[in-house]
Amino acid sequence: MKNENIITQLSIFVNNEPGRLAAVAGILRDFNINVKGFNLAESTEFGILRAIVDDPEKAFENIKSRGVIVKKTDIIGIEIEEDSPGSLFKAADVLGKAGMNIDYGYAYNGKNFESMFVRVDDPEKAVEVLKAAGIKLIKRSEI
Repeated sequence: MKNENIITQLSIFVNNEPGRLAAVAGILRDFNINVKGFNLAESTEFGILRAIVDDPEKAFENIKSRGVIVKKTDIIGIEIEEDSPGSLFKAADVLGKAGMNIDYGYAYNGKNFESMFVRVDDPEKAVEVLKAAGIKLIKRSEI
């Protein structure tokens, strides 16, 4: 069974042209998929919509069935203290001292917590070192 602190994120390739994000969002709507958090990064020709959804397997299959390029990625959610200087530093410092690189990250404001989601090269190890440092992680069931 997958670690409860490892979250499946979808990376959805979106052509950089008017209406393409709406088309992808429409697919999610059509299949009753709720987006819990997202980040949209762009380049000159395409964007990558990184999305955390309530049913990643269902979303993955349905997006793929519509001919859209989509990939699943394991990420972790790290609880951060709202409006507290140094909150980002704590987790980044623990991971850095463990020799782990953060590939990218983005913030999330949930119902009960503030957090950031990050992609690292070894999510299992990241969970281990962050927990050992007393940093609270977000469970899949909490988003």
